[in-house]
Amino acid sequence: MKKEKSKLVTESEARPAVELCARSVAKYLRISPRKLRGVINTVRRATVQKAFLTLTVIKQKGARITEKVLKSAAANAKVLGMDENRLYIADIRADGGPSMKRVMQRSMGRADKILKRMSHLSIILKEGKKPAGASNQTAELLKKEEGLSKAAKLKVSAKKTDRAAAAKV
Repeated sequence: MKKEKSKLVTESEARPAVELCARSVAKYLRISPRKLRGVINTVRRATVQKAFLTLTVIKQKGARITEKVLKSAAANAKVLGMDENRLYIADIRADGGPSMKRVMQRSMGRADKILKRMSHLSIILKEGKKPAGASNQTAELLKKEEGLSKAAKLKVSAKKTDRAAAAKV
């Protein structure tokens, strides 16, 4: 029998580096998972700053709920010491919860079932490689546009239509 040489293993080699992730879960939300998925698909894999901008524009109940859970996940990331500028949404999902069963009376003594569905929303944030500089630029551009007067906005839109007309010719 041959004796094998034992290798000295350092602590960093013994365990793989654990990637930090911040998590937030909201359960028993009174919105159907199908309606919630339409909203969360718009912010999937986005940086946190870009996701907040997107969610403030969307005028749906699911956007307000997602915004609250995302804010909670960002706060959890801050507690863990993660860099807020590098955070992105690694995983976001809307799973089905329990359904409340109701009955709606129909004609001739019949009844239909109504299912009032609930959702469980979970968000996982991770740190990206680079800081999210592009989303900061987007936020600055939006602020500049808000500062423009109505006349300036009309001029900008007129220039855009002139360019479009010139491109057609």
